[in-house]
Amino acid sequence: MPDERWTKEGEALTALILDVFRLNGRLQLAGDRLVGELGLTSARWQILGAIAYAERPESVAWHARTMGVHRQGVQRIVNELEKEGIVEFGPNPHHKRAHLVLLTAKGKNLFDAAIALQIPWVNDLSKGLSADDIATTQEVIDVLKTRLLEADASHETPPGQS
Repeated sequence: MPDERWTKEGEALTALILDVFRLNGRLQLAGDRLVGELGLTSARWQILGAIAYAERPESVAWHARTMGVHRQGVQRIVNELEKEGIVEFGPNPHHKRAHLVLLTAKGKNLFDAAIALQIPWVNDLSKGLSADDIATTQEVIDVLKTRLLEADASHETPPGQS
């Protein structure tokens, strides 16, 4: 056992992190079941969502960065989606090789169908939760994401490690 001990907050955050990992697993399983009939997986749906909700067309690397995942995994799925006519690549005026990823009409229809399934599901899942409590949870998640992004951007070891 290490000599150093968790602070009260560190212990609480560790418990939260473990629960977020478990929640992520359950969300992926639920998402797979929810959109499976559309030929989607949670991973494909997540990437379609990143593309659909982006303010402007972005590259695979940018989507991966925004999603907090490895570019290679996103590239593999985007390539599959492109072969199926769900996304297409467009020219990137800022980079010759990093094409922009765009939803095709088929991709937009598929994403809209997934959202049509998600709306009643998430409305049911949110019953009994207050919008204020959800907003507070979102604020905590945003702070943690920002701190982790800052550590990544500076290529530093996460806070507290040397």
